[in-house]
Amino acid sequence: MPSRRSLLAGGTAAAFTAPLALPGTAGAHGRGHHHRRVTPGADVAAADGWSLLRGRRVGVISNPTGVLRDTTHIVDSLAARDELDIVGVFGPEHGFRGSAQAGESEPQFEDPRTGLTVYDAYGADAAKMRELFTTAGADTVVFDIQDVGVRFYTYIWTMYHAMVAARDLGARFVVLDRPNPIGRWADGPLMTEEYTSGVGLKPIIQQHGMTVGELARYFDGELLPAEGDGGRVDLEVVRVRGWEPYSTAAGSALPWVPPSPNMPTPDTAAVYAGTGYFEGTNLSEGRGTTRPFEFVGAPYLDYRFSDRLNARDLPGVRFREGYFVPTFSKHRGDTCGGVQVFVTDPERFRPIPTAVAMLVEARRHPDFAWRADSWDPERPYWIDKLSGSPRLRHMIDEGAAPEEVTDAWRGEVRDFERARRRYLLYR
Repeated sequence: MPSRRSLLAGGTAAAFTAPLALPGTAGAHGRGHHHRRVTPGADVAAADGWSLLRGRRVGVISNPTGVLRDTTHIVDSLAARDELDIVGVFGPEHGFRGSAQAGESEPQFEDPRTGLTVYDAYGADAAKMRELFTTAGADTVVFDIQDVGVRFYTYIWTMYHAMVAARDLGARFVVLDRPNPIGRWADGPLMTEEYTSGVGLKPIIQQHGMTVGELARYFDGELLPAEGDGGRVDLEVVRVRGWEPYSTAAGSALPWVPPSPNMPTPDTAAVYAGTGYFEGTNLSEGRGTTRPFEFVGAPYLDYRFSDRLNARDLPGVRFREGYFVPTFSKHRGDTCGGVQVFVTDPERFRPIPTAVAMLVEARRHPDFAWRADSWDPERPYWIDKLSGSPRLRHMIDEGAAPEEVTDAWRGEVRDFERARRRYLLYR
């Protein structure tokens, strides 16, 4: 009988050729409307026997999305190889297993499958990351997490702190790249220094349109030299093969592993860059339903919300009048009226302008309110942290039209697109 270790070792991309079916938005294939064979960086490295990690003491930052195309987790694949020295695993928000809800993590534990220590790295700044890497004895840090292309999704800031820590320790930093599920399009306001937080640590725009590998290159070239004592990290990005940058998740034909408990499908990722704004309001963003960020509503809304939104004839989207009862989070146990957001044309749909129009319509109701952040009385509105400044909130409160709000950041988007150009890996 083959050993468990030998079975694990066999779970690599080299042994698997047929693409898995992908659930999600029908027709959301991006340019060309066809599936291409997309090979994530993890599968590229695994097919080469993980040779880039031989002779190194390796720590891995990952979560359930760090899988090979055959759904074997990379930590299992790495730990199964006698010639590799895996010294620890580091879990971000939601944890290595992905069992924790928003703003939570999993405490340190020993992984029963591999025997590796899994450290809690959520909320860890560069100093704490240095401590964790030193405790584990890592001289190489591997990052493999599926991002969703939005500034307020926290995994990219875990990566940033880890890059600073690796630089300070003289460690190597390896990113196993994955496609951006919402593609290359860039949009949204720039983060301002005064409103930085764990949901927006540095001045990038809201929908950055980059893979995590490209972002790592941007961080290394633009931001790390100004961080701490300066300097850059020993960075290597293992590129995705076969990815068209303007395609969406459904166009990759890769298995969709939820990056977090409230990101269950590619449909969720398609709208999240915009409807994530509703975390900063007293409307439910659909947490506690089977369609988070696609359902948006509140007990005080009804059919008029969907009617007004559909009357705007926004590109690539329709709004179904919907009612739901969240099982947790805002309005738990209460019937909420509102909408289900349907992306009808992924190439025309723009999540942030769509969400701004939704906010403008919701703001018309007298019971609408911006969510207060009780932990930060000097910056009391959560929407300001999500959008990067008070500008969006102020403009909507003052009655600005959606087009006026989105026009306010066009120059910021153009400047960011120019700055990111030299760091892009996929054309």
